[in-house]
Amino acid sequence: MTDRSEMFARVLKLEPGRSALLVVDMQRAFVLPGEAMEVPPAREMVPRIKALVDCFRARSLPVVFTEFVYSEAAPLLVGELHPEHKPAPRGARTGFGLPSSACLEGTPSAETIDGLRPLPGELVVRKRWYDGFAGTPLDGALRARGVTTLVVTGTMTDICVLATVIGAFNREYRVTVVEDGVATLWPEIQRATLDIIGRAYGRVVTAKDIAEEVSAC
Repeated sequence: MTDRSEMFARVLKLEPGRSALLVVDMQRAFVLPGEAMEVPPAREMVPRIKALVDCFRARSLPVVFTEFVYSEAAPLLVGELHPEHKPAPRGARTGFGLPSSACLEGTPSAETIDGLRPLPGELVVRKRWYDGFAGTPLDGALRARGVTTLVVTGTMTDICVLATVIGAFNREYRVTVVEDGVATLWPEIQRATLDIIGRAYGRVVTAKDIAEEVSAC
């Protein structure tokens, strides 16, 4: 397949007044050291995401957050595939592959990290699946705000970010992914996922590129 980056860059530029920043699952469970589902590269990109959050806020452009939340009241397949989401028994060992209350509803683990804390009035969408649009009010809320273009950041690149990007594309949003504002555990999968996105679903650019575009809007 030929490189579509130039075409995507031309067609998918930010639209003044119609663009929003989407911060995917930058939660304590994935970002903080020692968590059972920790993604260490996610911590490295927090300053870049924070700079973009500030940039969008300064232009009065929407900043939207998703949070993956697991609930025992509605047990889903994801809890069987990733048992870390299941409640940790009192006093039991926790960690990768073990019930650890990761992103469990009502726990601090499910909250967005303090460094990216949503402001009062900003949209926070809590989801049960990887795709931020599946079974949530995200699409309707974005359309109500006049949003047609999404700038996507967050974790993990190959799971919730990719699923949400595809969900956005399937709903006719113009998608840009910030390559140094998304993270996963494996460098080779990071590169491959960004390549897939850049060939089929949207632009892949740097945080610096987006900051410059927003400032020019």
